Amino acid sequence: MYHPRKNNLIFNFFSWYIQFIIKKDFAAFNYDQMKVKSDASVLVLANHFSWWDGFFLFYINKKVFKKQFHVLVNAENYNKVGFLKYLGAFAAENKGKDVLSTLDYAGKLLNDPSNLVLVFPQGKLYSNHLKNISFEKGVMQMINASQKKINIIFAATFIDFFAKRKPSAYTYLQHWENEEYISLQLLKSAYNKHYDQSLIKQNQIIE
Repeated sequence: MYHPRKNNLIFNFFSWYIQFIIKKDFAAFNYDQMKVKSDASVLVLANHFSWWDGFFLFYINKKVFKKQFHVLVNAENYNKVGFLKYLGAFAAENKGKDVLSTLDYAGKLLNDPSNLVLVFPQGKLYSNHLKNISFEKGVMQMINASQKKINIIFAATFIDFFAKRKPSAYTYLQHWENEEYISLQLLKSAYNKHYDQSLIKQNQIIE
């Protein structure tokens, strides 16, 4: 599998750069404030519709969660976007056993309360206008590979222009108080409930 790399200089530069391009390219970036248990890691499950998604959550982690950022990406993006590996990106190199070992690695990351792991359960990019978010099976394999002492956070992001030349981005966050028993269906259902409620809030914005 492809592991994250350490380089403080590169990390600090892109940490600044992500904040810079979000402020430059967006009229506003709105997100919820929340507290999480400090003695547990954070697993963020988010919709995936754009190149920006990981950067939005990286920025939110810097401002809200303040954990060590990690994100599961595909091998193509890991290799194509060279700096991602220095921002905590990891990926399965091949299909099959390597995918399982990558999910196991993610589970181990979640055992450390100083870590945050971002996952896009859809696995691929889809439109921002979807009514329902699909979940790949790997999400549960990752959770089951951990000790399950996790803050599970749902993130739903939407973009609108309204009367401005630049778009505004909105990320709605929910701290899901999960049951002791978690299934893929339960997780998907709870996430989609949050997604639906977030979409209602988004549709109520008038400028």
